[in-house]
Amino acid sequence: MSLSPPQAFNFSQLPSNLIPGDANPPWMSKGDNAWQLVAATLVGLQSIPGLIILYGGAVKKKWAVNSAFMVLYAFACVLLCWVCWGYRLSFGDKLIPIWGKVDVVLEQDYLFHQAFLGLFPNATMVFFQFVFAAITLILIAGALLGRMNFYAWMLFVPLWLTFSYTFGAYTIWSLNGWLSLKGIIDYSGGYVIHLSSGVAGFTAAYWVGPRSTKDRERFPPNNILLMLAGAGLLWMGWTGFNGGDPYAASIDASLAVLNTHVAAATSLLTWLILDVIFFGKPSVIGAVQGMITGLVAITPAAGVVQGWAAIVIGLCSGSIPWFTMMVVHKKSELLQKVDDTMAVFHTHAVAGSLGGLLTGFFAHPRLCYLFYGYYNNYYGLFYGLHDGQAHKGLRQIGLQLLGVLFVVVVNVVMTSLICLLVQLIVPLRMSEEDMEIGDEAAHGEEAYAIWGQGDRLEKSAGFSAYNDDTAGAARSGYNTSRSQVEMV
Repeated sequence: MSLSPPQAFNFSQLPSNLIPGDANPPWMSKGDNAWQLVAATLVGLQSIPGLIILYGGAVKKKWAVNSAFMVLYAFACVLLCWVCWGYRLSFGDKLIPIWGKVDVVLEQDYLFHQAFLGLFPNATMVFFQFVFAAITLILIAGALLGRMNFYAWMLFVPLWLTFSYTFGAYTIWSLNGWLSLKGIIDYSGGYVIHLSSGVAGFTAAYWVGPRSTKDRERFPPNNILLMLAGAGLLWMGWTGFNGGDPYAASIDASLAVLNTHVAAATSLLTWLILDVIFFGKPSVIGAVQGMITGLVAITPAAGVVQGWAAIVIGLCSGSIPWFTMMVVHKKSELLQKVDDTMAVFHTHAVAGSLGGLLTGFFAHPRLCYLFYGYYNNYYGLFYGLHDGQAHKGLRQIGLQLLGVLFVVVVNVVMTSLICLLVQLIVPLRMSEEDMEIGDEAAHGEEAYAIWGQGDRLEKSAGFSAYNDDTAGAARSGYNTSRSQVEMV
């Protein structure tokens, strides 16, 4: 039987919006490209204005402008550095197993080519990865609010992006990265973003030094409702944060989005219940902390675990970081010594590493196949024990632990070196006189012209475990009193 030669596909038979052209190459999916741009924008909105609003409302009134401005500056600075050298260091050609070759991403010949993953152009991928890099620096800022010299922050941002973030991104996310090739699972940044920012923020806080004694003793939020608005943008923006990482508008993206919100809700409620049990009152600030730890912990697992596992992760992220913040923190001299303003260590380092380890336990082989395209290469220990593949599950747990160790070491070392370098140029910390004044001294501007420092009248102030800070460490508005901790 003779076979007729294959006929060339007639693109003219397609609807006009699907016909390839100079601006619509045959390899590009318009749907995937559109979703990727939307997801990137959602992540960008988490920072601008999300964390601007959250930080601006969560700090003492005299630091509202400075805190918000640190976010705005970091977002702009990271973008310029990203297109000039940061993206190719993170996702470019291999220089060493943990770092790419430096290059720019400003030419249309490169930006219009297909990205290393996904059916969309490099321009879309560059923007998508930028918003992740930006929010990482902005999360670090949370540990430094209320005293870091803004000029030092201006130097810290490009240096840390270049010599710390790019190492983690290339090693874990790049197709040629050392841990990526070994098979580590970090779906959307539990290691690259959250563990990195938590460890780097804590390390930088050590070198910068604490806030003024007065601010450490009392640092009430100046606008809790404004803080909640920022938290809401952060939560909803996580739809793009985790839903964009399959690089396609796929069923895996849908699962990641659903799991993200299930884990966040579970974690928030768990934290809230613990506050009520041990401190007698539900705290909205505590609820926001629980929401954040849930979002952070599900991030490395979002699209590779089943729904019931997302609930388990939420239960763990609402309880274990709560315990480290409310109990362990008060008993540790190191944790009390380091002034981590927004408790980034607990909400991002602890929750991020917790999520990474739980991913190694609950990762489903079939879901990992949908995400990575390889079957049986990624195997959670739970399913390894169930399927008689315990060695694969144990290997996955080992890789997840190795990832934690790698990220911690890189960020402690590089952040310390960067801080030591910056302080040779400008002081890391504002003077005591400027810290007493706040925004007016740093920028010549203030957020509110008619309000006080956000302090409530003592006669009307209700008791909250998150507003009294007699121990003086962690996030001042997020602490319990010594007597309450002893109850735990």
